[in-house]
Amino acid sequence: MMTLNRLNNFSVSRALALATACVIFAACATAEDPLDNLVEVKSTTLFDAPAVRPAKPASQETVAHGKYLVELLGCGACHTDGALLGDPNMQAWLAGSQVGIAYSNPLKGSHPGVVFPSNITPDVETGIGGWSRDQVAAAIRAGAGRHGGGTIVVMPWQAYAKLSDEDVYAMADYLKSVEPVRLATPDNVPPGEPTSHDYVHFGVYWTR
Repeated sequence: MMTLNRLNNFSVSRALALATACVIFAACATAEDPLDNLVEVKSTTLFDAPAVRPAKPASQETVAHGKYLVELLGCGACHTDGALLGDPNMQAWLAGSQVGIAYSNPLKGSHPGVVFPSNITPDVETGIGGWSRDQVAAAIRAGAGRHGGGTIVVMPWQAYAKLSDEDVYAMADYLKSVEPVRLATPDNVPPGEPTSHDYVHFGVYWTR
């Protein structure tokens, strides 16, 4: 008996991506037609970013500018649990998502690769508490992992590559200044392996 899996189509608008249109779908895929029974869902893309802690490592102006940019670029739309399905957990803003983003073609295989947006609060164990400003900046602007290896899958770093040093370091200072939330995210799943977690499907595909 074949297990039915949730399939979702997702595209979220980004301020620096020229207002890309968003469409999100949630559905059960079947072997005959993976696009049967699509159910449209609404993501949450705009909401206030968390306040900073009283002790700040940078000037108020810099942190405020970073907060503005984090809100403008919609970081919480992926990095807040439930936001991808329109029901964000406001007690864990920016603390990562238990809902994943599938990145491989939904028409090729019933088990896409799925990544889970990470915790970007300054918790040492589950977030970016052990990251330097340079490492956070590199993740934002170049999609680099903490130690510079590889590229963070589905991270829209291409849209942020032209951020100035002033902007990207302001974002890093802000993210290092918010209240840490200890919340681990699920492990990423490579293509071909099932996941028990909900996910949305990210990407635009064409045929020839």
